[in-house]
Amino acid sequence: MRTTELGFGGPVVGRIGLGTMGMSFAYDPQRRDDEVSVTVVHRALDLGVNLIDTADVYGPFTNEELVGRALLGRRHEAVLSSKGGVRFDGTDFSLDGRPEYLRSALESSLRRLRTDHLDVYFLHRVDPRVPVEESWGELADLVAEGKVRALGISEASVDEIRRARAVHPVAAVQSEFSLFTRDFQSDVVPFCRAHGIAFLCHSPLGSGLLGGRYTTRVDLAEGDFRADMPRFTEEAMTANARLVDRVRSVGERRGATSAQVALAWLLAQGEHVIPIPGTKTPRYLEQNAAAAELVLSAEDLAELDALPAPVGARE
Repeated sequence: MRTTELGFGGPVVGRIGLGTMGMSFAYDPQRRDDEVSVTVVHRALDLGVNLIDTADVYGPFTNEELVGRALLGRRHEAVLSSKGGVRFDGTDFSLDGRPEYLRSALESSLRRLRTDHLDVYFLHRVDPRVPVEESWGELADLVAEGKVRALGISEASVDEIRRARAVHPVAAVQSEFSLFTRDFQSDVVPFCRAHGIAFLCHSPLGSGLLGGRYTTRVDLAEGDFRADMPRFTEEAMTANARLVDRVRSVGERRGATSAQVALAWLLAQGEHVIPIPGTKTPRYLEQNAAAAELVLSAEDLAELDALPAPVGARE
């Protein structure tokens, strides 16, 4: 597995990480299998996919418990990332960036993950009611106390990242980035490159669309969160499947799958760009990890860069 640094001077991580949300939340809930998911985490570490990403609201809460169980005896092999700042009241989710809430959320995450520290702790979303400087200042205190090694921020603008950096270094930004979602490509991604910040790409396969497995709504299991996403209407899926066919044609020239091509395109955006595809299937984990070795030609990249936007907003 090729490696890179998680931020300037940060820990060494594989060029491909592992997002764990779908193991216990949102996607295809009928196929949840904690035993298989533990096996996937173990195999990821074996392959050098050592950046393991979760969040307290995935489940809610059950995903951190699963990851904590999977890392028993192997915590030292992982660069463990989680997130706080989204509150679940038993019925609904809301943003909460208050310092006292972030501290309590981190303490709860550590208990569920069975660890005394996180390698990276993300502010899951900036709470518009709380200045980012206040939220970030409390997170900086957690770093000083040794409970967190480095800080990250999710779905943030360049201005919000700048303001956070003025309080304490930003090691990583995590936002959706893929061939189907390029919202941050022109500003946040180059800003991160210029300032030694890692950019973690969640949903790098377009919530599964770029793998080619989902082409009609019939492919979605009952209760799958994606059924309510604009890109998963019947009309959108039909149109977007044609775009995936064009990605697949690039893969056929390279002996790769469309998902591997999509991941390799992200890797080509810079050494600081780290896709964290999620999977609960060993076979797809192996395929995703292998994408780290796929190098696309200038012709391939130009063809992929020219793809039109998909039909439907990302959320």
